[in-house]
Amino acid sequence: MTQAAETARTVILTVDDDPGVSRAVARDLRRRYGAAYRIVRAESGESALEALRELKLRGDLVAVILADYRMPQMNGIEFLEQALDVYPGARRVLLTAYADTNAAIDAINVVDLDHYLLKPWDPPEEKLYPVLDDLLDAWRASDYRPVPATKVVGHRWSARSSDVREFLARNQVPYRWYSADEPEGQRLLAAAGADGRRLPLVITAEGAPLVEPDAPELAAHVGLATTPAAEFYDLVVIGGGPAGLGSAVYGASEGLRTVLVERSATGGQAGQSSRIENYLGFPDGVSGAQLTDRARRQATKFGAEILTAREVTGLEVNGSARVVRFSDGSAVAAHSVILATGVSYRQLAAPGCDDLTGCGVFYGSALTEAASCQDQDVYIVGGANSAGQAAMYLSRGAKSVTLLVRGESLAASMSYYLIQQIEEAPNIFVRAGTVVESAHGDGRLERLTLRDVKNGETESVDAQWMFVFIGAAPLTDWLDGTVLRDERGFILAGPDLTADGRPPAGWELDRPPYHLETSIPGVFVAGDARAESAKRVASAVGEGAMAVMLVHRYLEQS
Repeated sequence: MTQAAETARTVILTVDDDPGVSRAVARDLRRRYGAAYRIVRAESGESALEALRELKLRGDLVAVILADYRMPQMNGIEFLEQALDVYPGARRVLLTAYADTNAAIDAINVVDLDHYLLKPWDPPEEKLYPVLDDLLDAWRASDYRPVPATKVVGHRWSARSSDVREFLARNQVPYRWYSADEPEGQRLLAAAGADGRRLPLVITAEGAPLVEPDAPELAAHVGLATTPAAEFYDLVVIGGGPAGLGSAVYGASEGLRTVLVERSATGGQAGQSSRIENYLGFPDGVSGAQLTDRARRQATKFGAEILTAREVTGLEVNGSARVVRFSDGSAVAAHSVILATGVSYRQLAAPGCDDLTGCGVFYGSALTEAASCQDQDVYIVGGANSAGQAAMYLSRGAKSVTLLVRGESLAASMSYYLIQQIEEAPNIFVRAGTVVESAHGDGRLERLTLRDVKNGETESVDAQWMFVFIGAAPLTDWLDGTVLRDERGFILAGPDLTADGRPPAGWELDRPPYHLETSIPGVFVAGDARAESAKRVASAVGEGAMAVMLVHRYLEQS
């Protein structure tokens, strides 16, 4: 990174209660440093502290602070002492008259003063600039680090803090995490005027503090689109997993006005995978996040809108329009709809797990939490590919990874290539025929009770980290009474609707439903939410493309 890029938002702040002196200092600073640094001036200690807090919230860097010693209400030393709490890395300079040099010398010990300058400082080329040049060189050489624009302050073992971090990570929003117990976290809380009792605190790129934000509020403040640009589209895609993204790419690229609606983050379960190695065209494997990011950029390149943190609660038929209703009461309509809602990991029913979710018990969060598992013992519940991929990823830094599998082996549910990799990993252990009986801990996971499914014997083990990947439940409850589903909630489509040779109840068209068409004409299903689907990324993408082809056929005949 070039020096110009580094200093583009870096500040030199000057404070003096005499307006004439304040303007003169700022003028001399701009003359020399204005091209590379932002010069901020204040005329009181209080206003200067307020400016520093605003800069802190925005994520700006402060390199040097120059303060006049003789200011009413708050003198320069008192101001610098408080400024030290906000920007401890900034270089500090005291402007003082000759009569106050003893106070300036004392300030070296009180506020770790870097330099004091006697008034007047004319000519600045001899008395001001050389001092500032040295201080700026020292600041650049120090261990300062520009941080991502979005900052999150919270408690490590907090379910809500975990949810916010997961939301930002899965939506590719750069952020930096600060513990509320650490000095920098406390400085950010103070700058935002937060007392630390309501967390997490999210500070946006613009410096706006959000206390305990929900997903829609967070999405709206970090640059994610949440509101449709139009009221009517050719195609609404519900769900942003591989099937939904595939539908959006093919729909938009073929000229359909397309909007994709996702309740949390694009990518679905596949987006949380640390490594997908059997996807066509990626011989070295690809992470779910990478695949999701490419697909999302591809869809937007073709003109698809992507809405995040919008929960769909209803689907209605209004003549030829299909109306999609949101949880906030708003709606969007289209000629056609593709249901690509996907599935979610089933919750572990063992006692104690609900209370410890986000506090040591996680569902599909291996990528977000991996750094915290360094040199730790980790337990993973599940025996399918998602569990195996998480085990391989976490084993890179964890002391040990133990897979807890209800079945007799991994062979029944995991791909052969993953089984081989797990067998070769020295710190991955598989415990077949084992389930979690209960989870225990005070505010965070501390131990697990495991049960052998054959003999019923139980064992207590110390555990701080457990990741759960057990089966999949379709996200289709909101469709109850709207489209036909099977007994497990998966959506019936095409031939499954006409197994008895008759069209589904309420079907009014002369033709039978198309292959991926649901019991409502013009409403299609793709991916894992469809009954008897293959539950693979490649097949989900393929069904998304096929659904768009059938949408075209439906629109041509409507």
